[in-house]
Amino acid sequence: MKTLRLTSADIKIQYKYGFYLLYSFFTLFYVFILNIMPASWQKTTAVIMIYSDPAAMGLFFMGAIVLLEKSQMILNSLAVSPIKISQYINAKVLSLGLIGTIVGVIIALSAQSNNIITVIIAVFLSSVVFSLIGLIVAFKASSLNQFVIATVPFELILTAPPVITLFGYDNPWLILLPGVAAIKLLSGSYTNPFLLILIQLFWITVSYFICIKVVKKTFRQLGGCKV
Repeated sequence: MKTLRLTSADIKIQYKYGFYLLYSFFTLFYVFILNIMPASWQKTTAVIMIYSDPAAMGLFFMGAIVLLEKSQMILNSLAVSPIKISQYINAKVLSLGLIGTIVGVIIALSAQSNNIITVIIAVFLSSVVFSLIGLIVAFKASSLNQFVIATVPFELILTAPPVITLFGYDNPWLILLPGVAAIKLLSGSYTNPFLLILIQLFWITVSYFICIKVVKKTFRQLGGCKV
């Protein structure tokens, strides 16, 4: 129940600071672009849009949220509260994953996608990966500039391989990357969707445990810690 309450609180904060307004603007813009472009381009363009914004924006928004919490000393209060670290992380991930998935589905429907279920799975799992990485980097960073610089390697690893895969480059080893697995799910270019889902779940597990360790260390420094 605490996780749900924290998720609800995070959603309210995101709404208050205009995250939902920004998501709405980008959604309308993307839908407009898809509707005016040739039908033959819509599928590929929609996949890029879905992966680059609803899924990947979790990284940047997560950084903004955590840095805001740092500046307002919210983390200091959370560190000595009964809230567990896992509940804090889960709430952050769920709140951004929910809105990202909704936006991704809207874009997919605009492109007349016929694999909405896999779109939902791919967007949510990708959002979780990006959000966890965003949390890790944000807790390590002391300023917005430091956060932006620190995310560059992750952006390259998570976006470059999926894009080149989408445009025809196919190295079997690249499928082990979470972004490539997500792109294949979004585009429908797969023979075994369960393998792609397992790959994403593996990276979520790895990222989650690293995130727990990083957040735990910060909370201990602030005066409290509950896993």
